[in-house]
Amino acid sequence: MIAAIQLLDEGSTVPFISRYRKMDAVTTHTVSRWTGKHRVTETYRFASGLPLRDSDDALSVNWCSLTSVRDDDKRLYHNAFATSHPITVKTVESLIKAGRCWWKIENENNNTLKTKGYHFEHNFGHGQQHLSNLLTAMTLLAYLVHTVINLMDERFQVLLKKTGSRRRLFTNISTLTTFFCFKS
Repeated sequence: MIAAIQLLDEGSTVPFISRYRKMDAVTTHTVSRWTGKHRVTETYRFASGLPLRDSDDALSVNWCSLTSVRDDDKRLYHNAFATSHPITVKTVESLIKAGRCWWKIENENNNTLKTKGYHFEHNFGHGQQHLSNLLTAMTLLAYLVHTVINLMDERFQVLLKKTGSRRRLFTNISTLTTFFCFKS
């Protein structure tokens, strides 16, 4: 199994985890720290070997969550993660830190592909077989080709500088190829 840390949709995991909390399968670890203005209490919860869904053939995962609350009861952060890494009181903080970094990196990359003219969206299984994987691979390939062209082709760099953004450049190219026929 590949070692991974995956962000979970907490709305779908709350009923699932509450069942195990009642059975004392969930361990809680609390850390309090001073930020300079407020005391922040971080509550880590984790459990090992839980089925990912409610069926006999479900994949077993290790689950952890973090809730950060300020001393004035303002909730600063809450998220849950599933992982194949073993979770203990000693490892839960570093696993959640790694999961938060992964989530941040993934969202920044997806945001770049979504807002810079690539029309990328989170895809969770559109199509009969592998359509969503195919569309994602084609989008990433286009981004890779455009990045390489940007690094290697001076004409592309000049056009990009004149238009100001890739999105505007692609819109201009689309307009030109719609109304004009080029021989070469």
